[in-house]
Amino acid sequence: MTSKLRRVVVTQNFFDEASIAYLRAHDCDVVIARMPEGYTEATLDVPAIKSLIGDASGWIVGHARITREVLEALPELQIVSRRGVGYERVDTEAARDLGRVVTIAAGGNDATVADQVIGMMIAVGRRFREAHAQMQTGPWKILLGADLYRKTVGIIGLGRIGRSLVQRLQGFEANIQVSEVNPDPGYAAKTGVKFVDVETILRESDYISLHTPLTPQTRHIINAAAIEQMKPGAFVFNCARGGLVNDADLLAALKDGRLGGAGLDVFESESDPAMKPVTDELLALHNVVAAPHAGASTREGLDRTNMIASECVVAVLDGKAPPKACVVVDGRR
Repeated sequence: MTSKLRRVVVTQNFFDEASIAYLRAHDCDVVIARMPEGYTEATLDVPAIKSLIGDASGWIVGHARITREVLEALPELQIVSRRGVGYERVDTEAARDLGRVVTIAAGGNDATVADQVIGMMIAVGRRFREAHAQMQTGPWKILLGADLYRKTVGIIGLGRIGRSLVQRLQGFEANIQVSEVNPDPGYAAKTGVKFVDVETILRESDYISLHTPLTPQTRHIINAAAIEQMKPGAFVFNCARGGLVNDADLLAALKDGRLGGAGLDVFESESDPAMKPVTDELLALHNVVAAPHAGASTREGLDRTNMIASECVVAVLDGKAPPKACVVVDGRR
């Protein structure tokens, strides 16, 4: 423990008092940043970031783009601690080159996001949005929906959230198929899931849920060609990353009845404003249930990720190693 206060800037909303208290108890001067007028965290440019972060040693961050230029402008910054599990907005090579540490809040929001996926599967399958709307306008009538019980569910990507989803789907006696780069036979034997290729998931699944990082290989893994392979009336869920789905192709398939519905927490328009008209059309469809990239945003989920992000900051500022599962880059090594 050092006697000098280490400045830690938080640029995320909903940062709880327990996490602030933890940082302060470990000799951190905590600054909850207010975004400059006209900016969101995701749109901060280098001058705005430099103004906010200044000489801070730690930065707890969500959606800001952290480029080499940003890191070079912040020479005192030791750790970029993501309150989340994605890190595609961070230039990890630059962080390594410049001796910085990048961490994620591994394990903090697995259950939260998996709960959201289950909620969306039931809401879309049972046509809750459409039923609610027609009850408001009348006349009341029963709309036939689809069970999740004993259906075939395909999961593309089996990280922590994917595994949490498997755990929940077992309660529905679902036939769970998983596409994963490194299949684990022991996990399959323990859970009863079947490891298959993406084509099998597309061809056989009633519900398809994406839980893979966004990479050049996974970008638009769901596109017109993939949709053409799916069962008529299948449901698609993306609570992972915008860009895994070609939103324009999804929109076309939903409008022409090729697919039964979709649950979406992420959109291509988050990183490409030109796609906003497509997002707006998706949101207008009665068989789409959507959220504004809020899959991890429950009080409990954010409290967990806030604390994990804070623990990573303290570990690095104390010259120690953060939990292994949280480390993306440790440029000190």
